[in-house]
Amino acid sequence: MPGKCQDRERAVEELKSKRERRETDLLLPVTAVIETGNHIAQVSDGRSRRSCAERFSGVLVTVIEGKAPWALNEVEWDGAHLRALVAGGSTGSSLIEHACNRLGCGDLNILIERDRYLARTSGVRATIWTLDELLSSYS
Repeated sequence: MPGKCQDRERAVEELKSKRERRETDLLLPVTAVIETGNHIAQVSDGRSRRSCAERFSGVLVTVIEGKAPWALNEVEWDGAHLRALVAGGSTGSSLIEHACNRLGCGDLNILIERDRYLARTSGVRATIWTLDELLSSYS
């Protein structure tokens, strides 16, 4: 996406490495889908915006078909989820504290999705794969 990944080569190499090792299952957080769609909508050039939207739509179809390198993290958006979001999940800080420290609600929600994934699975370890330094500090 234009202007959104200053380190694309590194991200592509890391993804390639994760796929080759097959030691990791990659889950696509719902939040990442929403935020990506928002970024696409903000691309100023109409042709680039359309091109990004078409590629993104294609990626989502591969997720639906089970052909993507990651699976959709299916979450239930309910009172328990919002309660965890307000409380800050396992981070030890509330949504308010995170907002004051510049961790956005989208990033916090990714952490909550991870917490809820771990609560419904057993014997797995889940970390956040991101190039964002603040978000990665909670992995």
